Amino acid sequence: MRKLKFFLIGLVPGLLLVFFILNKKGASCSGYLPNSRVIAETLSKKPIYTAAFTQEMTAEKITEKFLKDSILTNGKIDFEKSNAQKKPCPSYILLYPKDQPRYEIEFDKCKDEATFSSLKKLR
Repeated sequence: MRKLKFFLIGLVPGLLLVFFILNKKGASCSGYLPNSRVIAETLSKKPIYTAAFTQEMTAEKITEKFLKDSILTNGKIDFEKSNAQKKPCPSYILLYPKDQPRYEIEFDKCKDEATFSSLKKLR
């Protein structure tokens, strides 16, 4: 019982200290979740747009800047519809916005590039 007491006396202040240090540096665990990782990796790759995707972007008046800054950054990957285990390039479905999605984007994330193949308006 005595060892447990000393352990807790050291553990609690240690956790608080680490929490405050990491909080001031702006660190969070959100970048390690699967949705955030896929989106971050996709944004770091060279985008390639198919002719059909480009045509849909034009029809919906979506610019490449809006696609990167809003749709991809704030979208949500639908892992149930996606094929994340596909080799060599996993295929993903992204919904934007997260609540009540209006757009569905299908893309393949390869080693050096992300190929955007389909843009569908849901409503």
